[in-house]
Amino acid sequence: MFEGTNITQDTFYFILTGIPGFEAYHKWISIPFFCLYTISIMGNTTILSVIRREPSLHQPMYLFLSMLALTDLGLTLTTLPTVMQLLWFNVQTISFEACFAQLFFMHTFSFMESSVLLAMSFDRYVAICRPLHYATILTNNVIGKIGIAIIFRCVLAVLPPLFLLKRLPFCRSHLLTHSYCLHPDMIHLVCADIRINSWFGLALILLITVLDPLLIVLSYAMILKSVLGVASVAERLRALNNCLSHILAVLVLFVPMVGVSVTHRFAKHTSPLVHAIMANIYLLAPPVMNPIIYSVKTKQIQQGIRRLFFKRNIHVR
Repeated sequence: MFEGTNITQDTFYFILTGIPGFEAYHKWISIPFFCLYTISIMGNTTILSVIRREPSLHQPMYLFLSMLALTDLGLTLTTLPTVMQLLWFNVQTISFEACFAQLFFMHTFSFMESSVLLAMSFDRYVAICRPLHYATILTNNVIGKIGIAIIFRCVLAVLPPLFLLKRLPFCRSHLLTHSYCLHPDMIHLVCADIRINSWFGLALILLITVLDPLLIVLSYAMILKSVLGVASVAERLRALNNCLSHILAVLVLFVPMVGVSVTHRFAKHTSPLVHAIMANIYLLAPPVMNPIIYSVKTKQIQQGIRRLFFKRNIHVR
C-alpha cells in the first residue's frame, strides 16, 4: 500500500509494528508489557529514593547506581508511550518529528547506560585495587565531571547519524518493524546512498558496543589480578561478590544489544517475530532487571528499601 510512495517530510509519518502474527492478541500481550514497565518505573524510582534519603549511600558506588537508575528510567519513559498506545489502542502512526525525537532519546539513554556501566567498572577497580586512595580519587567533584562527560559523549555520538538520517529521503515504505523508532530499522527505508550513515553506524558500534565492553573486561582483568594476590580466600570471595551486581548488569545490557545488532546486520531475512522479540528484550531487560539485581545483591540497598517502606507504613497508620 505504501511501497514506492514519495512523501515529503512535512506530511511524512511512520507506521509502527507490534508483535507480527499476534496482532489479534495485542490486548493480552499488553498485560505483561504493562507489568514490566511498572516494575521498571517503580524499581528505578525506589532505587533513586533510597539513595537520596540515606546519607550512608552518598558514596561513589551508589551515586553511579543512581545515574544508572536515571538512565533506565529515561529509557523506559521514552518508549512506553508508543509501545502501550500500539498494544492498547492500535495507534500505529507516529509523526516524522516524534519518531526522530524518540530515536534520539532512546539511543542516547542506551549509550548512556553503557557509559555508566563503564564508569562503574572504574569505580570497582579503584575500590578493590586502590582502596587507600578511593576517597581521594573518586570525589563528588570527579563523579560530577564523569556524569557530564557521559552526557556529552552520548549526545555527540547520536547527533551526527541522526542529522545524516534526517536529510535523506524516505521514499520506499514507511512501515517500521518495531513498536518504537530504531536507527537500524529506519535506515532500511531510505532510498538514497547510505554509505556515510553506515560508516557512522560502524563507528558508533566500535566506540560504544565494542569499546565499552572491552574496557570493562580490562578493568575486571586487573581486578582479578589484584584479588588473586590476596592471601585469604574469604577476602577474595568478598571482593568478587562486591562486583557481582555490576557484572550481571553488564551482561543484561550487552547481550541483548549485541543480539539486536547482529540480527539487524546479518539476519535481515529471518522471521519478523525474531526481530520483534530481540528488540523488546533489548528495550526492557536492563531497566527491569537492574533494580532487581541491585536490590537482591546489595545489602545496603535492601536495608534502605526496608527503612523506606517501614517509615511509610508508620505514617499510614
